[in-house]
This record gives sequence, structure tokens and C-alpha cells, in this order.
Amino acid sequence: MPNPKRRHSQQRSAKRRTHYIAETVTLSKDSATGETHVRHRAHVSEGKLYYKGKVVAENSPIK
Repeated sequence: MPNPKRRHSQQRSAKRRTHYIAETVTLSKDSATGETHVRHRAHVSEGKLYYKGKVVAENSPIK
């Protein structure tokens, strides 16, 4: 495998990295609870786990 003869400059690396930007998170409002949450992610509201407006799991005491 060929190896580079000289190291890349910091400017060359920085030019490549200029295209990497942080994306904004898309938020949605849950139809069941009215709570704002990240899209396509389950979220907890009042001890219950919701996904797509439906209860997926409830927080029950362990016996």
C-alpha cells in the first residue's frame, strides 16, 4: 500500500472539514400527550413510554 511522502497541512485538513455541519433536530408534537419530542424516537411522559402516540411500556413497580 502506498503511503504519503509528506504530512498533510492543517489548512488542507480544515478545507475538507468545512463541509461537516451539525444538523438541526426535527421536533414533533405527540398526538396523545401534546408533548414536544424528537421525531422517530420514543419519549417518556408521566412514567409511560410513548411511540407514535401509543403507550409502548408503562413503569410498573417491581415485586
